[in-house]
Amino acid sequence: MYQEPIVMLDFETTGLSPAAGARITEVAALKIQGGRIVDRYVSLVNCHVHVPAFITSLTGITQKMVDSAPCVSRVVPELLAFIGDDALSAHNASFDEKFLIAESRDLGLMPRHRRLVCSLKLSRRVFPGLPSYKLGMLSSSLGIRFKGTAHRAEADAEVSANVLLHIGEHLQSRYGLTRVDTELLSRVTALSAAKVPEFLRRQAA
Repeated sequence: MYQEPIVMLDFETTGLSPAAGARITEVAALKIQGGRIVDRYVSLVNCHVHVPAFITSLTGITQKMVDSAPCVSRVVPELLAFIGDDALSAHNASFDEKFLIAESRDLGLMPRHRRLVCSLKLSRRVFPGLPSYKLGMLSSSLGIRFKGTAHRAEADAEVSANVLLHIGEHLQSRYGLTRVDTELLSRVTALSAAKVPEFLRRQAA
């Protein structure tokens, strides 16, 4: 399962959109390979911006923590080198990817990941009918526990990685798939939930 590397990414930010001026405050990138987490890159990030009080209340990340963190001009190149051209995943992946692209472009750089897998969309298709697909509720439904503090990048990325691993194990055990990779996950995500079981049975056959 997941013999090719997948990097699970999570950003904490000052807001919802880089287009509205939001910036990153923390990043965690966990490399998954061979059915387990094999490496990680984690850092607070100083983008020289104000951290709103509601963000500190939500995440616990203070202005002082960010001001003393490594500069974004150091963190983003290190992050891009860590990701390389591996597949990228995140829970609500479009959110994290848009920040990755925006912060990279500000430095004259561009991400090179070859595929994007959204664990949120994937969970909706593989586990339809759950009460919520927000990370905390979803992980609870799947029996996955947080090992750190929710709304901190490393804890969220680790839970998201375990959700992705759980999905891979579920697909193997339920459908008898001998190989689960990012190409398969992307094809599943493109389907409606109702079409997923028949598609996976055909893949196994």
